[in-house]
Amino acid sequence: MSYTSFGITTAPSSTPISVAEAKTQIRVDTSDDDTIIGNYISAAVSLLERMTRRAFITQTITLKYDSFPSEFRLPRAPAQSVTSIQYVDTDGATQTWGAGNYSVDTSREPASIVPAYNIDYPDTRPIPNAVTVVYVAGYGGSSDVPEEIRLMIRLLVGHFYENREATGITRLHELPLGLQMMVASYEMPEVF
Repeated sequence: MSYTSFGITTAPSSTPISVAEAKTQIRVDTSDDDTIIGNYISAAVSLLERMTRRAFITQTITLKYDSFPSEFRLPRAPAQSVTSIQYVDTDGATQTWGAGNYSVDTSREPASIVPAYNIDYPDTRPIPNAVTVVYVAGYGGSSDVPEEIRLMIRLLVGHFYENREATGITRLHELPLGLQMMVASYEMPEVF
């Protein structure tokens, strides 16, 4: 069973690169384009996080399920910790499933949650979004993000800056091949 809803409930407090770092990459010396460069950074981070299925800066993610799956597979890596698992019991009351009832494996990607030894999942009311998992994902702060990911962001910002329109007169602007290869090397398997 796959999650039915995915949302970032606590957004990252910063971006992996600064406007100054992006300006150095694209060789811009004035502050005239600082706002658009900041927008390109945000767009690049969002796109690369979706493409790689990773969280770059620490963030809190909430997943909803209709019932307990045999194994929770967390769709954004690297997972740091599980904050809570709540469910709607058969009486319709929201309960918190204690941390001692499950085991979290963050050593692999995607990270997973399974019941602890000799523990069964509790029964849930058969309603949509009966189970909620909240977890923290990301490498940490800006300086904790791997340099290769930071480079991917700088390269993509440079690509956006140089190719401000979606299409040109004679060609479609695609991600440069080198950037595509870097993204593929960080891509985590999709979680269903």
